[in-house]
Amino acid sequence: MNMGLIKVKDLIYEYIRRDEEGNVEGITTAVDDVNLDIKQGDFVAILGHNGSGKSTLAKHLNAILYPTEGTVWVDGKDTRDETHVWDIRQTAGMVFQNPDNQIIGQIVEEDVGFGPENMGVPTKEIWERVEESLKAVGMYSFRKFSPNKLSGGQKQRVSIAGVIAMHPKCIVLDEPTAMLDPMGRKEVIRAVRALNDVEQITVILITHYMEEVIYADRVYVMDKGKVTLQGTPREVFSEVERLKELRLDVPQVTLLAHELAKEGFPMPKGVLTKQEFREALDRYITERADDYADYFG
Repeated sequence: MNMGLIKVKDLIYEYIRRDEEGNVEGITTAVDDVNLDIKQGDFVAILGHNGSGKSTLAKHLNAILYPTEGTVWVDGKDTRDETHVWDIRQTAGMVFQNPDNQIIGQIVEEDVGFGPENMGVPTKEIWERVEESLKAVGMYSFRKFSPNKLSGGQKQRVSIAGVIAMHPKCIVLDEPTAMLDPMGRKEVIRAVRALNDVEQITVILITHYMEEVIYADRVYVMDKGKVTLQGTPREVFSEVERLKELRLDVPQVTLLAHELAKEGFPMPKGVLTKQEFREALDRYITERADDYADYFG
């Protein structure tokens, strides 16, 4: 069996806390013995509350941070090997929370072309990449706009296009919708899903919004630096009480189905969408229809 695109083995990351004078106060273990194996084309979501270690983990995936113990391989390269840093950052492109920190160009298409230009891509190919990347995130019609004129969701899609233009195999999104309104969040997640479906780009989405992870192939839930739950979205969302303990909001429809099941309705575990909820309810009503037929003649 070949190694996945991203493999994390026994990863521990500790940071030293210091007081004002710079004296060591203590050591915090931000990531505590995490193992991941992510294949090309996977859509993986890493969920967790603030302080769970999910963003610290994300920063290991493109060599912004290095393990205290354990190993991270990106496309077979050990992130601690400094000769590979740029290869790794090209393989696993990173999108951060605040698009304003990532957008540098005065015009959208210039901004998206900045990465490939730095990589020494020939001019003709840069423009091809800019076009395909902007089309991939649904922002091509804004290519001549100034980024200042865009909404938060649009800006974030431009920063995603800027990463895609570098042709990474994988894109790591660290809470990319945290600063956006619900509309912007939907736009960004839709763009990310399309990249995964259509372009087969591996996606690692770090988030604390439950509804963003229902389309993932696999979900890892982190708490206090450890992976405490993992599985398909359905398996993870079946653990409603556990998720509540971890202070994570379960999608409303999942919660409603869970509460109905507790009252004896035959609801399946881990209902993810309104559509599934309706179907389960319809089945219930259809099965009961015969029972009531006698009453209504």
